[in-house]
Amino acid sequence: MRVRCFAERWPLRTSFVISRGARTEAAVVVVEVSDGEITGTGECTPYPRYGESVESVLDQVQAVLPAVGNGLDRTGLLAQMPAGAARNAVDCALMDWERQRRGDGRPGPEWLSTVQTLVIDTPEAMASAAEKTVARGVDTLKLKLDDSGVEARVRAVREAAPDAQLVIDANESWHRETLVARCEALAGLGVAMLEQPLPAGDDEFLTSFPHPLPICADESCHTRADLPRLSGRYDMVNIKLDKTGGITEALALADEAAERGFGLMLGCMLCTSRAIRAAWPLGEKVRLRDLDGPTWLARDVEPPLRFEAGRVYW
Repeated sequence: MRVRCFAERWPLRTSFVISRGARTEAAVVVVEVSDGEITGTGECTPYPRYGESVESVLDQVQAVLPAVGNGLDRTGLLAQMPAGAARNAVDCALMDWERQRRGDGRPGPEWLSTVQTLVIDTPEAMASAAEKTVARGVDTLKLKLDDSGVEARVRAVREAAPDAQLVIDANESWHRETLVARCEALAGLGVAMLEQPLPAGDDEFLTSFPHPLPICADESCHTRADLPRLSGRYDMVNIKLDKTGGITEALALADEAAERGFGLMLGCMLCTSRAIRAAWPLGEKVRLRDLDGPTWLARDVEPPLRFEAGRVYW
């Protein structure tokens, strides 16, 4: 097997603003494995929140490439590399190569539903974005929020999109002192789910009150090893291949989390259509899908997936 890795940078069509700051490009690492006839491709998005950079991920991947070239399979990869973006790119490249070698086609349905994200802005701007988005046929909006103006922003979006399903992602930016009252207010506004309100290291507080709306673990949930600690704190888990370290662990995490009674969400980072295709086998296992990463790009890989009216088509 011939193996190579390289970095790419994809400009965004507009700034992507969350509680940690703004981004104007998606920086990804790509891995290709080839037997000379079939080439499998995997992509990851290094995330500074987890101590990752493009350079550190490239170093991790390059360290394991000789073993992959000599036949290291996905099972062996789980033991040799830690969960994270680097392993994800390698694991998905191997899975893609295996799928093509078997002659398999699309690993699931023709299309999957997806939320569309609204980034942090003024209440008026977020309401305008919501109105335009639902006019395109999207029925579920994911609102990125920080710790200020929460109710004003959600109320403005709700008034602009009264029939839309709303989910909130705080990206660890809220505080326990205001969380209970805020959850009750959001439930009163018809919010369907709240994602990672507290820092991962401070989420034990979630066991101290009945949840008036489902709370989903994102930064707190990476692999199956996290599930025992999450019981009683969260109602759902957000599965992302860049956290699990690839589709192999992601599928196992989905099965075990479901067995433990967690609701399942499938998420993504800012990425190209390659990364969404890699996550496709999880599509029918989950309750909620956040697969809109490529919609933020000024341009996508060829061929791109098609996003239309709240659906993504393979």
